[in-house]
Amino acid sequence: MVVSEPVVLLVDNGSSRAAATRALRDVAQRLSVASGWPISPVSLQHADKVPLSELDGVAAEVLPAFLGKQLEQGRRRFVVLPLFFGRSRALTGFIPQQLELLTQRFGAFELKQAAPLSPLPEGEPRLARILADHVQQCTETAGRNPDRVIVVDHGSPIPQVTAVREHVAEVLQTYIPAGIAIDQAVMEKRIGAEYDFNGLLLTEQLAAAVTGRNRLLVVVAMLFLLPGRHAGAGGDIADICRDAEVSHPGLEVRISPLVGNHPLLIDILKERLDAVL
Repeated sequence: MVVSEPVVLLVDNGSSRAAATRALRDVAQRLSVASGWPISPVSLQHADKVPLSELDGVAAEVLPAFLGKQLEQGRRRFVVLPLFFGRSRALTGFIPQQLELLTQRFGAFELKQAAPLSPLPEGEPRLARILADHVQQCTETAGRNPDRVIVVDHGSPIPQVTAVREHVAEVLQTYIPAGIAIDQAVMEKRIGAEYDFNGLLLTEQLAAAVTGRNRLLVVVAMLFLLPGRHAGAGGDIADICRDAEVSHPGLEVRISPLVGNHPLLIDILKERLDAVL
């Protein structure tokens, strides 16, 4: 039996941390309510390593196995909704490779890929609005405006992905009060001058911010969607910021919430989904 209605997958890169899978499921559930479509939370890799005991007994889905099971059940139409800021190699390389392998096993089928969250060159101004709201939350809890905001993302060897962060930071400047400097940083950066376009590591950017200052409030604006090795509880961003405060008395660092927590993300995803259905 061939099922004609498309299966919609909300796809992230995947993490071996249970919190990432739980957060992906939460976003998928919220998007399902908003769109009226069943949304399947699926990771590209890694999530199948999470013990069932940490996921309420429900195993995480990874793309190759999930699509294989769906194809065996007669489904031939799929929509991939990327939970990615830009067109990373996961979208341009890994997914097409898996599509080719699955086609060899199951024959031809249809898989449409929606646009990422911030398709360039037009970008997505609502991402900057999300960061602005999160910076404002940090401002309210700190009781004063920050001296600097550091927009931090994972870091990518692809200039077009770094350009997404640069675009978000540029638009963010229009949303926050004048006089607050905006810097950018990455968590991972490959060695070599050809990767200098990534900018400074977060440790380097924090050290540069405190130069010559006795008292400084910095908001680290997280351009991360879900918790994982870097972001969220137990991530190394919190450790880096804590170490910076210890090393530089007078420095106070506030870390913003994740983009995945903001309701505007659902609006963006629904728009991407509507465009491809």
